[in-house]
Amino acid sequence: MELIEDLDVLDEDRVRQREAGDAPDEDLDRAKHGYDATAGDKQVYIETYGCQMNVNDSGIVASVLEESGYGLTRDADEADVVLLNTCAIRENAEQKIRTRLGMLRAEKARRDGELMLGVLGCMAERLREKLLEQEDLVDVVVGPDAYRDLPRLLYEADATGQAAVNVELSKQETYQDIQPVRYDSNGVSAYVSIMRGCDNMCTFCVVPFTRGREESRPVTTILSEVSQLVEEGYKEVTLLGQNVNSYHYTDENGASVSFAELVDRVSRVSPEMRVRYSTSHPKDCTDELLKVHRDRPNVCNYIHLPVQHGNTEVLDRMRRTYTREEYLALTERAKELCPGVSLSTDLIAGFCGETEEQHEDTLSLMEQVRYDHAYMFKYSERPQTYAARKYEDDVPEDTKQRRLEEIITLQNQHAKESNEAEIGRVHTVLVEGTSKKSDEQFFGRTDTNKGVVFDREDYEKGDYVRVRIDDCTSSTLLGTALEKTTLEEAARTNSITTTPVAA
Repeated sequence: MELIEDLDVLDEDRVRQREAGDAPDEDLDRAKHGYDATAGDKQVYIETYGCQMNVNDSGIVASVLEESGYGLTRDADEADVVLLNTCAIRENAEQKIRTRLGMLRAEKARRDGELMLGVLGCMAERLREKLLEQEDLVDVVVGPDAYRDLPRLLYEADATGQAAVNVELSKQETYQDIQPVRYDSNGVSAYVSIMRGCDNMCTFCVVPFTRGREESRPVTTILSEVSQLVEEGYKEVTLLGQNVNSYHYTDENGASVSFAELVDRVSRVSPEMRVRYSTSHPKDCTDELLKVHRDRPNVCNYIHLPVQHGNTEVLDRMRRTYTREEYLALTERAKELCPGVSLSTDLIAGFCGETEEQHEDTLSLMEQVRYDHAYMFKYSERPQTYAARKYEDDVPEDTKQRRLEEIITLQNQHAKESNEAEIGRVHTVLVEGTSKKSDEQFFGRTDTNKGVVFDREDYEKGDYVRVRIDDCTSSTLLGTALEKTTLEEAARTNSITTTPVAA
């Protein structure tokens, strides 16, 4: 799953990249359970770390708590309950959360205990014993499949003064009937979870142990949620799952729906709603899916294809189920079926047993594919994983760091060259909000997921705008707005114009 920024919490390797440029359903009715007596006017502050799935999960938590009488606040100082929705993918993420918990414990002491602390998500499931018993850090610990139980757990912890926990993994829970509260949304782009869990068992990954096995959400509930987003004025939806393109659902009539068909159906909800998804596994990226990208104008011409490494032997140790050659053939097929497609990836430096020659294979694969974006990390051993149990984490830390820096340097070069090739083109850009550097400029993204900054003039957030690209950095395109448009109009005239257009 692609990792993203939330609040001001970032993995230090991502900071460097950015700076460089680039459980059956349970009735939660308050009257039935009596939670309203505990909730009252209590305010909850939710702090999210990690991937898009965690952002979506925080919305589910907010919806469950709001239904039980809690208020939501954006200010931790005003909160009666602070919940950290956590990530356990890398050790750095866990250390940041531990540091944050220490700060919150100090705040709780300052308030004479009148502050409840909770840890949700992947770290909650993996470290429940340490958090509850050894470190006595929190009041509630809730795993990713137990969010419906959160009101009861808060009630129990508040009433007894004892920590409450539920980290059971479920084979049924998809939160299919819960409309997430999108209180951290920009009002333009939204996430919709289509499945949970993962069956791939890559040797380096802790997700199957923290989120359980794959479970796909019913098609009807996904389409209903997307339709609701259209009614609320959203212009872009990202379909989420640990491995979205393994989505498979059989409806009540016995009809089987693949991920490609699901994407096609979602794209037909509204011609003015852009459709993206994350994260996909190369082994499940089919011609059927690539043709949906080609044939549906509002399915973005951007695919995240995490390769993880460029050497077949290392890929085998990672249990990625494809070879270097098969992956390269897939990227060529994607470019053939979807001209102009933008590709991004995940890359791990310093995996167990990685030699210098194998590291060079990653660099040479990058040279062949020429990614527009990449998420690049040092290998971080995670407990419970096959790699932690069976392999030796034998690449020295300084070697990992040096190899990561070489990967980052090469990717920044490729990204800059790719952006320079955009100069003179005209793209349809969805305006997401003001630029971080100036309120006088807007920021948006192209169909191919490239960030664009341009003067705001009389345009508004949520508009589709034709923008001529005049300049760039390695991470951002700089342009001039030409006119407001629609996706349907852009599709008729072709969303990318390669001949410079006068302002």
